[in-house]
Order: sequence, then structure tokens, then C-alpha cells
Amino acid sequence: MPGASRTCETYEALVAEAVSHPTDGWDFSWFESRATEARPSWRYAESMAARLRGTTAVLDIQTGGGEVLDFALGRMERAESAQQPTSPLLTVATEGWPPNLARATALLRPRGVAVVASPEDAALPFADGTFDLVVSRHPVRPDWPEIARVLRPGGTYFAQHVGPSSVFELVEYFLGPQPEEQRSGRHPDRERADAQAAGLEVVDVRAERLRMEFYDIGAVVHFLRKVIWMVPDFTVEAYESRLRALHAEIEADGPFVAHSARHLFELRRPG
Repeated sequence: MPGASRTCETYEALVAEAVSHPTDGWDFSWFESRATEARPSWRYAESMAARLRGTTAVLDIQTGGGEVLDFALGRMERAESAQQPTSPLLTVATEGWPPNLARATALLRPRGVAVVASPEDAALPFADGTFDLVVSRHPVRPDWPEIARVLRPGGTYFAQHVGPSSVFELVEYFLGPQPEEQRSGRHPDRERADAQAAGLEVVDVRAERLRMEFYDIGAVVHFLRKVIWMVPDFTVEAYESRLRALHAEIEADGPFVAHSARHLFELRRPG
């Protein structure tokens, strides 16, 4: 069983290891053998790679540490032939959090990607109709009018969003029952309506709930430090009693189970 080798470690050792690990970027490889999450059936990064081929100008919004775009560009390049180059002529990524901005720049600049500092709540710093493809994996709050504005007529928005009540089993373990407005936030129906109000046409929307398992308390601590909006005031000290209780539960009963929510958007600016 994943994580079984860590069940004999002490609470203090597991937490100390989790707290010492950096939280920048969207590389989740640290969770290997500590936690698992099922992946959506549409395989977003691979699907993004296929859509990059043949595009002229691409924008990745809120790229994080650039890992998903880097993977997609690498996969696309390996599929190319010298006789049929298909790389975008212009590839740009935005990011607002300074540690992620530095990480994304170091990762993506060698691929010729321009990484632009842009706060998530600011207008996109690009001219109207610049891009024929806009992508994003887990944007905090999609700014539909801005997305529509920077797309060319006929251009596509292709993104994977976090859905409603995602990982709320863990959220409510620490915060208690949440109001319905919190539970229903980021609903794909609401986002679809907002996108249409901004003038975008819906090509495809898919939604899935996916099983997650946390095999030790270190994985829980690192997840809550990394995904800071889950329990916004989280610190080990503030939630020590709940963490110790959850550690005992995992030791006695096995992994803590939660469910993530994901939805896929394919939208088009009318041409």
C-alpha cells in the first residue's frame, strides 16, 4: 500500500519533513507514496499538447511554476518532424506569485516562452485579439471578459478548472461544515453562464469527481501549505490538536479519503 513504510514514523518526524519542503510551483512529485489523486479522463496536459500544434500565438494564464506548459511543449516538440514544424510562433505565460514567477521563468525561458508578471486580479497586459489559444490549469478566478478580449475571433479557451466542494472532506475536517455558498462556488454551470455573458461560445464542458487518499499526516500538512486557499489560516501550530487527531486516525484506520472536483472547458470566441 502506498505510504505503508511511513506508518511507523512519529507525528513530529512526519510534520517536520513536510514543513521543511518548499511549496513553490505545481510539482506534486513529493507526494509520491504519501498521497494519491485520480486524474480526469481527458488528460489535460496531453490534450493541451495536441492543441498547441499548429497554433500561432498561445497564452498560459496563471502558469504556476510552468510545469504543465513545459510538459505540453515538450510532448508537442517530440511529436514534431523537421519537415512539419508546428510550434507556436509566440508563447507567453503569466504568473502573479513571485516564487512561482521565478520558477516558471527558469523553466520556460529556455523554451523561448516569455513569462510575464501579472497579478491574478489585474487586466491581462496584452492587446485585443493577440492569441488564437488561451490555456490555463486551475485558474483562481477566470476573468471571462479579459479572456474573450485577448482571444482572436475564432480563437479557443481550453482549460481545466477546480470544481465545487473540491477536497471539502479535508476542508471541513479542519474548519467544520461550510455554508452552501462556499460548497457550490466554482460550479461549472455558473462559470459557463459567465463565459457566455462575456461573449464566448461553449464547445465542450465536462466534469468529474476524483478520489484522493492521504497516507500520512505529512502529506496533509504539505498539501495545506501548498494549496493555501483550502484552509486559509493554516499553520501547524494553529491546528495541532486536529492534526494529531487525524494522525491517530490514519495510523489506526488507513488513509484519509477526500474527493477533488475538476471540470474541462473548451470555449470559442465567435469568428
